[in-house]
Amino acid sequence: MWGIIPAAGQGTRIQPLAFSKELLPVGVRREGGTERPRAVSEYLVERLALGGARKVCFVISPHKADILRYFSDRVGDVDIAYVIQPRAAGLCDAIFRALPLIHPDEPVAVGLPDTIWFPEDGLASLPDDRFSFLTFPVEQPQHFDAVLSDGSGRVLEIQVKRPDAGSNWIWGAFKMPGRVFHDLHALWIEREREDEYLGTLVNAWIARGGEAWSAQLGTGYVDVGTLNGYREALGLLGVSPQPAAGEAPSSAR
Repeated sequence: MWGIIPAAGQGTRIQPLAFSKELLPVGVRREGGTERPRAVSEYLVERLALGGARKVCFVISPHKADILRYFSDRVGDVDIAYVIQPRAAGLCDAIFRALPLIHPDEPVAVGLPDTIWFPEDGLASLPDDRFSFLTFPVEQPQHFDAVLSDGSGRVLEIQVKRPDAGSNWIWGAFKMPGRVFHDLHALWIEREREDEYLGTLVNAWIARGGEAWSAQLGTGYVDVGTLNGYREALGLLGVSPQPAAGEAPSSAR
């Protein structure tokens, strides 16, 4: 199974940084008897591996060579590859940059590199033979992509950052057969690449008779792309940082 990590964004919400936002230190990693800072995107590589990925493709911009230097060609048992997104043009454009690597008979999983979520092995619970979202309950779904589903888990609609979101379940990662990935790409091309967000493309996919499913298995989800989210991620990992005076926590759990 392939894992895809879209990592070409500029990270404007948490800038200025002297490095790519995907390398923001969050928590620590223990190697033998020593500890070192752990880059936020390492959590996603770990979760993709626990979900069955043995190959991971980072989609990076030409200016993010530090990610290549950091991860090199392998992390544990996972082989790492890289493709270039010349300019930030949305999530759909980013993930489809990896299309030439994905065989139609091979499943693929996608997650966001500046998020931390639990359970760590959530992707392992998703089937290889259907398009499924790993979804998480949050307090402020208007900041995310809310997933509306019926009683059987079939996705009815993805609501992209809607202030009147009809569900507090949002997607944090997804998995699908390679053939579905190719079919979604063909639909995106047919729609003249107008979809910047995955949610609008999925809605078009469903309208055409395609299926997607919501697996409400998530227990904790934090977007580390903001300073408040960074503090909350440390809390989720057990560090328990204190918010700045007068600042309310932006809980996404």
